[in-house]
Amino acid sequence: MASLVPCPHCGSRPKEEFTIKGAALARPAPDAEPDSWFHYVYLRENPRGAYEEYWHHTAGCRRWLIVCRDTVTHQVNTSQDAAAKGQAA
Repeated sequence: MASLVPCPHCGSRPKEEFTIKGAALARPAPDAEPDSWFHYVYLRENPRGAYEEYWHHTAGCRRWLIVCRDTVTHQVNTSQDAAAKGQAA
């Protein structure tokens, strides 16, 4: 059985329609210290449990989403439009 992702625009769609682009982290300010940018670009946590990631609905509405996925079970819990949250990938 294919895993389904709840797209806020298209409804539940197979995960194969999406491209995962990585962690949905808060971006530092343009004038932030170099250490902040280094951490943002190169260092990542490896949490167990709920984790927000950028997903692109490549074979659907072509919108950027923020998907909350459990890193242990890979179950998708929620998704929302990244633009509605005020973020862009």
